Amino acid sequence: MFWIQREIKTERRLMETMLGLLIGIGLSAACGFRVFVPLLVVSIASNAGHLTLSPGFDWMGSDAALIAFAVATVLEVGAYYVPWIDNLLDTIATPVAVVAGTIVTASVISDIGPFMKWTLAVIAGGGAAGLVQGTTVLARGASTAGTGGLTNPVVATAELGGSIVTSLAAVFMPVVAVILVAVLLVVIGLRVSRKRARPAVASPG
Repeated sequence: MFWIQREIKTERRLMETMLGLLIGIGLSAACGFRVFVPLLVVSIASNAGHLTLSPGFDWMGSDAALIAFAVATVLEVGAYYVPWIDNLLDTIATPVAVVAGTIVTASVISDIGPFMKWTLAVIAGGGAAGLVQGTTVLARGASTAGTGGLTNPVVATAELGGSIVTSLAAVFMPVVAVILVAVLLVVIGLRVSRKRARPAVASPG
């Protein structure tokens, strides 16, 4: 009986760890679209009782953190609609997104040791955030090169929507969030590669 209870407890902890990892990957991928949107969603979800943060990350659910993330989100979202500044922000957002993805992943993984937690957070969380951010940089670069930045607001809106949807899905439907991120990366990657593969049209004369 003791061994059965121990086995059940071990399996439960493993399932909780895997669920936390899926949530973390979804949230960190959302950080690749917009750094502060997922952090704001985590803070709101924690305040509402829909998300339990791992020990040491309770501060993310505080009122002060909620206000700070809200202000930072508004500033970040607005800045991406300013021509040319959006491209400049990409150079800053890439490393910041990796850090944010690592932190947000660590905040939702529990029941494992610190070394394993941060290893998973860096590889899975930071990796997902960096991959998505790199893809969005390519998409914005293609938009800037092809239209002189005229369609960049469309790209910014798509990124914002992707961040919001992915963040909410990560909290409430983590498996769906991971699948959604994979699909989005494939779609964006294909579109960027097609634009780059198009031959230049020679001007007459």
